Amino acid sequence: MNRKEKLFTTGEFATLCKVNKQTLIYYDQIGLLSPILKDEKGYRYYSIAQYEFFSVIELLKAVGMSLKEIQGYMKNKSPENFSELMRLQKEVVVKKRRELELIESMIRVKTKLIDEALHLDFEEISFEYFPESTLYLSTNIENSTEEQFVKAVSDFIDELNRAQLDTGYPIGGMTKKEHVLAGDYTNYSYLYMEQPNPREGHPYFNAIEGNFIIGYHVGTADSISSTYERLLSFMHKNGYQLGKYVYEEYIYDAVLKNREEEYVTKIMMEVMKK
Repeated sequence: MNRKEKLFTTGEFATLCKVNKQTLIYYDQIGLLSPILKDEKGYRYYSIAQYEFFSVIELLKAVGMSLKEIQGYMKNKSPENFSELMRLQKEVVVKKRRELELIESMIRVKTKLIDEALHLDFEEISFEYFPESTLYLSTNIENSTEEQFVKAVSDFIDELNRAQLDTGYPIGGMTKKEHVLAGDYTNYSYLYMEQPNPREGHPYFNAIEGNFIIGYHVGTADSISSTYERLLSFMHKNGYQLGKYVYEEYIYDAVLKNREEEYVTKIMMEVMKK
């Protein structure tokens, strides 16, 4: 072999491409990237020009194309087809980048929330002023059966994923004042998720800004009535009356605790002076 032709053995080319030799052998076997030359002893040799070819294969794999799809393009190579292929793959990359940005945002929110939760006193009841926040709501689920509620939760999660509205904030439940005062604490009217940056084209609910009484329930939903009664008693003693809605969301759930008895629910009662 005349080395002035600047050809690479399989091992040398594999090192250049940062892959193992078996990858190149496999690409040759399926007709995806064959060496430019095979000598009488069966040794394979590659040219430097084939490095760009290999790079394109790896680029297409990185954006999700299968080897079969790449082979399909290779059978119909042309400048025009390559230009169109690159345009289509750019759209794929833009979509993936948007998805990764959403995931990064969700991780940032979840980290912030758990860091805040670590410093909470779950026995404490407090007053807080909430600025107006925007919530994305489910369909009305008031007076739903257990089966209907389960379906509503599933549908809401599907909708959040489909519309890319999962912001990383917990899914909460809104309960009307009338139900809370009647002791029907888990008769939610809507499920919700906070939307710090609401997008056009989606139906939102602007949570009323104002004063809230904040308390925490540790345990299962079966025992949440005792926490509500404590919060309502606190509300009356301080000369407040209940506003239109009460909001609930998990602080600690199955992601953080193994036992349901250790779950923590944050209860936010919208209140106003009598």
